[in-house]
Amino acid sequence: MGEAATYTPKNILITGAAGFIASHVANRLIRNYPHYKIVVLDKLDYCSSLKNLMPSKSSQNFKFVKGDIGSADLVNYLLITEGIDTIMHFAAQTHVDNSFGNSFEFTKNNIYGTHVLLEACKVTGTVRRFIHVSTDEVYGETEADAIVGNHEASQLLPTNPYSATKAGAEMLVMAYGRSYGLPVITTRGNNVYGPNQFPEKLIPKFILLAMQGKPLPIHGDGSNVRSYLYCEDVAEAFEVVLHKGDVGHVYNIGTKKERTVLNVARDICNLFNLDCEKSIQFVDNRPFNDQRYFLDDAKLKQIGWQERTTWEEGLRKTLQWYTSHPDWWGDVSGALVPHPRMLSISGVEKLADLQKGTQTKSEVETSNKPKENLFLNGDGHVVGNGKLHQQENGVPKQSLKFLIYGRTGWIGGLLGQICQKQGISYEYGSGRLENRVQLEEDIASTKPTHVFNAAGVTGRPNVDWCESHKVETIRANVVGTLTLADVCKKSNLLLINFATGCIFEYDKTHQLGSGIGFKEEDTPNFTGSYYSKTKAMVEELLKEFDNVCTLRVRMPITSDLQNPRNFITKISRYQKVVNIPNSMTILDELLPISIEMAKRNLRGIWNFTNPGVVSHNEILEMYRQYIDPTFSWKNFTLEEQAKVIIAPRSNNELDASKLQQEFPEMLPIKESLIKFVFEPNRQLHSK
Repeated sequence: MGEAATYTPKNILITGAAGFIASHVANRLIRNYPHYKIVVLDKLDYCSSLKNLMPSKSSQNFKFVKGDIGSADLVNYLLITEGIDTIMHFAAQTHVDNSFGNSFEFTKNNIYGTHVLLEACKVTGTVRRFIHVSTDEVYGETEADAIVGNHEASQLLPTNPYSATKAGAEMLVMAYGRSYGLPVITTRGNNVYGPNQFPEKLIPKFILLAMQGKPLPIHGDGSNVRSYLYCEDVAEAFEVVLHKGDVGHVYNIGTKKERTVLNVARDICNLFNLDCEKSIQFVDNRPFNDQRYFLDDAKLKQIGWQERTTWEEGLRKTLQWYTSHPDWWGDVSGALVPHPRMLSISGVEKLADLQKGTQTKSEVETSNKPKENLFLNGDGHVVGNGKLHQQENGVPKQSLKFLIYGRTGWIGGLLGQICQKQGISYEYGSGRLENRVQLEEDIASTKPTHVFNAAGVTGRPNVDWCESHKVETIRANVVGTLTLADVCKKSNLLLINFATGCIFEYDKTHQLGSGIGFKEEDTPNFTGSYYSKTKAMVEELLKEFDNVCTLRVRMPITSDLQNPRNFITKISRYQKVVNIPNSMTILDELLPISIEMAKRNLRGIWNFTNPGVVSHNEILEMYRQYIDPTFSWKNFTLEEQAKVIIAPRSNNELDASKLQQEFPEMLPIKESLIKFVFEPNRQLHSK
């Protein structure tokens, strides 16, 4: 089932590379192969940090995307837009202790996440190598007197929830290789140690406890045997597997040099000149603790890998790193207890908050080449500094806090009401959009997870005002929006930006009544009003900001028929109206969707309208049917309308299929009008 043993990738996606092992692999590949493009996908869980990728931050061939491998849309998007031909899949929950307390999270990440990646590979058909990173623990316990270690064909007998999920993921990988011919390779590795490792693991935990003069907790009697490899040796192993591994094969990454947990503790005590008898504390064992893992690593050696770092040298380097970086992970008190449980004890909640909060400036500082470094253009996931603090069905929930600009505006006010109903913490920004210092102060004081921009100039009372106030319009709609986007980018925050769809007009390709709407990627073609010009201009510039989700709103409508900004209120008060089908936005239905988009960390440009079109006459017919049976109106032509307005108006149909695919429950425009606008008002009038 093998292929030729020499492989040269072009565009590599590495999942989980803000974590320990994968960050060493990513940094090595970025450094050694500048002609490879390395895209890192990581959701920045509690045990990962962008600081682990600092050596690669300024590299031209590196790009970071914050997101979850469980998001099929994101994964498919990345494979296609980045031309990914190789996946190195490290992302996983890996700490055995945590798996006893939160096993559902392990199933979600390790099995479902892997399945999403595999399915994306099958659908896109672009991937030429899929390297799945597993663990020696899938083999289960090795007999104490075994002389030969588990080889790659040994039976899988996992004994804890963590290893069971890794074995389950392996079965999916194998099945996709056999059923669909995916070019898969699997690795199973021994324990790894070295700089940057989160201190829930044995060696960094013992080092940090020894630094604090605290006892080193050992599960059981400490006789459990483990094999330890230094992180740089493991990174080199993955480099070899990437280039020389055969498709369809499994490779053990191991060492014959074994140590008991008690011996590890003693070695660390000796390095700190501590009394072992006084510093070692024996605690209750895990529910099940495998006595030994022992691998046969001959197969990997045959293709050119060998262990280079001795235990003594590796431990010394690791100790030096932690003593030089004592605050790398901040407050890790929750991880240093004998039996940590992920997100279920007081100390660990601080870890998630730390990772999502204090990184925003010092760790996520981008270089002067924003398109090539830390964040991705398009529909990837980038989120700010929310903290994980509670669980629902075993899955951590994110604590949200929104910073909203546009307090006095219609949409901004409605957003605050929705947040209040949903129990989402929010504050309105007080800074002027064009004042960078004020925006930075807002973010520093509010510490939001997301920012919403519903501010800007549409005209007073309508867009005709912009024709004689062009500087003010530029300042608000262009300068202000770009400044906010840039400030948010610097703070690693997703910006939900309410824009307009009034940048298109029906043309030969998108004819009136054809049902062919303008898509997100289409170039704006309407320049009739200065308002629309500035909106089209800023939308084009915002494409360079990978942290922005642009929502094209059109002719917004709500159930509040007394609001003068409501499109229905406007046309019901006009003496005459044109009668042209248009795409429109029912805010009662779509504004809650905008909040859900923030939760999903969606980005890029979205036509934010209900599917389909509705004409002025059709709306007013509904108004007469549901609200006022005596209502009447008159029509006039576009030519007649042009005589009473200063700036031409945009008429178009936007293709809402992208939004509908993400939110299939969204109603077509006419159904939404009845459900969210006219039916509630008819009931109100009848009362």
